[in-house]
Amino acid sequence: MSFDSNHSENIKMELVFSLRRAGVTEPSVVATMERVPRELFVPEVFRSRSYEDITLPIGHHQTLSQPAIVGLMTEALELNDRKKVLEVGTGSGYQTSILALICRRVYTIERHASLLQEAEKRFDKLRIRNVTAKVGDGTLGWEAQAPFERIIVTAAAADIPPILADQLSIGGIMIVPIGLGDNFQTILKVIKKENGFKTKELRDVRFVPLIPEEVTGT
Repeated sequence: MSFDSNHSENIKMELVFSLRRAGVTEPSVVATMERVPRELFVPEVFRSRSYEDITLPIGHHQTLSQPAIVGLMTEALELNDRKKVLEVGTGSGYQTSILALICRRVYTIERHASLLQEAEKRFDKLRIRNVTAKVGDGTLGWEAQAPFERIIVTAAAADIPPILADQLSIGGIMIVPIGLGDNFQTILKVIKKENGFKTKELRDVRFVPLIPEEVTGT
């Protein structure tokens, strides 16, 4: 599906309104989300709904989060063009692309090889060159590239993942959905201090679970 210029402008404005309703006001985040073509990351059958504030399936029992949640989590990272970010769960690459356009470098891990291959094609199409990606177990982080100033986890964990916490630099921020089962999870903002962690609950959400030790080539 293609969008004509007038229709595209209207749906982009709807996106901005949904971000504002969710409390996302950081100009760099809003402008970047306007700029990234969300329809590129959506299966064709759902493309007409690309800019609705809803979660969409992307295959392998994974989802593309609603724009308001993507905006909220991105804003909470407090990014700038000097930050080095680890993303756990590349998925379609939508969140990755937004991060990459704001920060210095993104390292992203996806356990489904086919999802990562498709995401990398999208990075190429958008000429995004500051993303390094690999297939692997995101719960293990990326020790060779640690520490990270920012970490974002796009799947729900039972608690703050200890290995990821270890790979966060002092003063760094991790954004992670906490809670499993059928109930809502809570997005947690974790700030690493010299003597421990400071946490803040942001809002309730629903995410697919963070699954350790399972990497698939499909």
